[in-house]
Amino acid sequence: MPTKVLVVDDDVNIVKLIKLYLEKEDFVVCTANNGKEALNVFKAEKPDIAVLDIMMPEMDGNQLCREIRKTSEIPIIMLTAKGETFDKVLSLELGADDYMVKPFDAKELVARIKAILRRTEMKSNTPENDCISFDKLEVSLSNYEVKIDGKIMEIPPKELELLYFLGSNPNRVFTREQLLEEVWGFDYFGDSRTVDVHIKRLREKLEGVDANWSLKTVWGVGYKFEVR
Repeated sequence: MPTKVLVVDDDVNIVKLIKLYLEKEDFVVCTANNGKEALNVFKAEKPDIAVLDIMMPEMDGNQLCREIRKTSEIPIIMLTAKGETFDKVLSLELGADDYMVKPFDAKELVARIKAILRRTEMKSNTPENDCISFDKLEVSLSNYEVKIDGKIMEIPPKELELLYFLGSNPNRVFTREQLLEEVWGFDYFGDSRTVDVHIKRLREKLEGVDANWSLKTVWGVGYKFEVR
């Protein structure tokens, strides 16, 4: 089955341009021009990945991202005209996988979509027993679940993947660039701030759970999952 992409933007010309480039790559494209319309299209079409503009009438992209995340873990790329740190951080916290700042190169957007989909396909082929555990912590990549003291914690997919990767390599230090490559995909185009945001959110969720392990910053290098 061809991959279906939901493209949402209140600028009709941007939607047409993205649709043109995606269809050249044999994607099936469904579109909408505001958040409420997009939510209905999402429910009806069940896309494999979504590209959402942030600034839209009816319902903005962040609200739409939040609604999609209530029922689906499909990859989401946000489009923002502002390019400010706050907007990027908010979108990532709501569960977006990536963001692009307008004006953007349509070819780069297509490349990002392909990279994220490759990563998603790899995760879907993960063995059922692909699980790591430490004191009071269990991370299952096959079920996309994080458990603290046996209780399931709500956590965005990319935060889970980052925690799983670091936890699978205890006490090993990774640079931000290595983490972008391993968790976001080989040809991920984002900047290192993406990693910092996800680490910050993970620390907030895991703070005080257990003294025998923690997410550590290695200044000037990167991050590690430290096990004492």
